[in-house]
Amino acid sequence: MNVPEHLVVLTGAGMSAESGIATFRGAGGLWEGHRVEDVATPAAWDRNPELVTRFYNERRKAVWEAEPNAGHHQLAAWQDRMHVQIITQNVDDLHERAGSEHVLHLHGELSKARSCGPSAEAYPLNHWEMKTSDRCPAGYPLRPHIVWFGEAVPKMVEAFPLVKQADCVLVIGTSLQVYPAAQLAFESAPGVPLHVIDPAADVLDLPNATAWPYAASEGLARLNARWFA
Repeated sequence: MNVPEHLVVLTGAGMSAESGIATFRGAGGLWEGHRVEDVATPAAWDRNPELVTRFYNERRKAVWEAEPNAGHHQLAAWQDRMHVQIITQNVDDLHERAGSEHVLHLHGELSKARSCGPSAEAYPLNHWEMKTSDRCPAGYPLRPHIVWFGEAVPKMVEAFPLVKQADCVLVIGTSLQVYPAAQLAFESAPGVPLHVIDPAADVLDLPNATAWPYAASEGLARLNARWFA
C-alpha cells in the first residue's frame, strides 16, 4: 500500500468519542436531552439565549476537561512523514492540542466566541464559561462560534480545493450523512484512494474505498501498521 504525500483527513464525532466527548445526537434526535430547534439554531438564540449559552457552556467545559486520544496523536505524528490536512466537523480543539498544525473547522469552534455585529469576528476564549452579557470590543453581543442548523457553512469554500489536492483521503468517525460536509468525501481526483475508519464503515458504498470497521484509534493504528510496517 502506497504511503501518501498529501493526506486529507475528514473527521467527525467518532474521532473524539474516545476522549469522552458526547456525539450530541441521541435517541429521538435529541442533543443531550434538548431538541435541536431549542439549542442549535439562530431562532433558538433569539428566543432563549440563556438556554443556548448554558448548553454550549456545558459542552465547552466537557472539552476543556478532555484530552486528545491516541487517534488524535497518531494523526499529529504523521506530520513528520507527510503533509496532513485535517478537515473536521467537530467543534472541539483536540486535534490542535495533539499537535496537528493544519486543521480546518467546518462547523465552528467551541473555544471561540463570535460577534453578533456586522464583522462576525471570532475571538478566542480563555475560559469555558460564556455569559449572555459578554460583548465584543465594538459592543455587540457575543454568541458561540458555532455553525447552527439553517446557517451557511462558509469554510466549505476552503475545504473543496484542499480535498482536490489530496493523493489520499481518510474519513474517520463520521456517518457522512451531514451535508454539505459529507459531499467532501466525493470531491477528490479520480482514482484517489479513500479509507473509511468507522465501526459502520463496512456498510458504506464509496468508490475507491477501503473500509476499516473500527473505532478511530484502533483503525488508525492498523492503517499506520499497513503503511509503515
